[in-house]
Amino acid sequence: MKASDLFVQCLEAEGVTHVFGVPGEENLDLLDSLSRSDKIELILTRHEQGAGFMAATYGRHTGKAGVCLSTLGPGATNLVTAAAYAQLGGMPMMMITGQKPIKKSKQGRFQILDVVDMMRPITKFTHQLASADNIPSRVRESFRLAEEEKPGATHIEFPEDIAEEQTDASPLQISIARRPSAEEKAVRAAVRKIEAARSPVLVIGAGGNRKLTGRMLLQFVEKTGIPFLTTQLGKGVIDECHPKFLGCAALSAGDFVHRALDAADLIVNVGHDVIEKPPFFMKNGGVEVIHVSTRSAEVDPVYFPQVEVIGDIGNAIWQMKEEIVPSPAWTFERMAASRAAEVKHTAELETDDRFPIFPPYLVRQVRSAMPADGIICLDNGIYKIWFARNYPARMHNTVLLDNALATMGAGLPSAMASAMVYPDRKVLAVCGDGGFMMNSQEMETAVRLGLNVTVLILNDGSYGMIRWKQVNMGFKDWGLTYGNPDFVRYAEAYGARGYRVESAAHLPELLRQTLDEPGVKLIDCPVDYADNDRILNHELKTLAAAA
Repeated sequence: MKASDLFVQCLEAEGVTHVFGVPGEENLDLLDSLSRSDKIELILTRHEQGAGFMAATYGRHTGKAGVCLSTLGPGATNLVTAAAYAQLGGMPMMMITGQKPIKKSKQGRFQILDVVDMMRPITKFTHQLASADNIPSRVRESFRLAEEEKPGATHIEFPEDIAEEQTDASPLQISIARRPSAEEKAVRAAVRKIEAARSPVLVIGAGGNRKLTGRMLLQFVEKTGIPFLTTQLGKGVIDECHPKFLGCAALSAGDFVHRALDAADLIVNVGHDVIEKPPFFMKNGGVEVIHVSTRSAEVDPVYFPQVEVIGDIGNAIWQMKEEIVPSPAWTFERMAASRAAEVKHTAELETDDRFPIFPPYLVRQVRSAMPADGIICLDNGIYKIWFARNYPARMHNTVLLDNALATMGAGLPSAMASAMVYPDRKVLAVCGDGGFMMNSQEMETAVRLGLNVTVLILNDGSYGMIRWKQVNMGFKDWGLTYGNPDFVRYAEAYGARGYRVESAAHLPELLRQTLDEPGVKLIDCPVDYADNDRILNHELKTLAAAA
């Protein structure tokens, strides 16, 4: 059998259903083999970065490594940002890149980079295939490492002379693996600390948003009555309309949720990942922390937990739930007061119907338009903080934002992959005008695939997050504004439908209309970020301190 046929059989054995990518000359054997597969669909994108973002999001939703494909040289370098996005964000993804013949080359060093070495710092595994006989073991290892905790990116380079070799090898069977359970003594030590605390609190991070640990965490909260808050990547693990929800730590300090944390004498930190913006800062002699995760804590000056419960997170929380005896001495009044103050403050902002649109009003209208299982996929910008703080996530993985690499350009491809995985759910990409234009060419891909997705562009004609930081740090407002195309006509040029928000009252009407329509839709929404500094800095700190 030809090696490229064997490679495709190995992908099929791993349960792969889609390969996202932009093939090149060096992938033609593999492309030919894929054309004969009745199990795998090639999703041809307009840029390798879009393919990588789609593969990573597929992995985030399914827990199975999404697969993306590129050629050598520039094709491979275009996957670097997506590799880092998956690696930092804990999304299982496997990249396949082509290469010139490695045994005999007639083209010198043309287009050749050391792609394997380039990928090494940003993947869990990277390997150049030098023999067709090794394909089954290398593919199996790549998937195994991509999917085990912490999930991330892997890479295989498939040279064209290896792809055309003949081999008698066959795919390997997928192994059955169970993550280790937390040690009983560690669980008991954690439980005793919680029982002895006055005001314990749960902080749910990125690791809690994988492997469906939400059910165990909800049972723990229901039994104990201990309140919880989330990081940006922990949103939706437990329904955020739950009465014990304290908010999202979208900022590192000074917000309402940090006043709630200040009232705690013990923090149970579930699924903490150092790639996230810290939800709190530890200090010597301060509040003690219990670290519950699949991996031991990475200690630094602001994070050095006193108890570590290491193992499968869902199992660890279940063990703790079974062991714990709720204490009548626990008190959560100060935490509840901080949450009540934030809810009141947010409600006041949400009614501001100025035009261009005020972000809190925008977030409220999006939440009202989206069903509980609807998925919003955020690009990166100042609006990400507003959505993290003010948008209550009702379900696991329904708010997809990147607070790890925090890259621009991922919002649209992420929404496209979400619409593929969940074709019956409403999907909304929320993009700044800058981030949208970085991968806007994938609108053609979305139209060609017949996806049902709405793209909401927040249009302020600038790189708003950096512009806000620029002014906030005392620099003059300079160098960060630009012009935009007519987004409505731009969408129509791709065969999508385009709309423009004309007033605050028009926004909810357009959201409802486009979310109910099939196909690809784009909404151009002018936004007003003028109060970002006042609301996200000075006013919040004053109000939170008073609360």
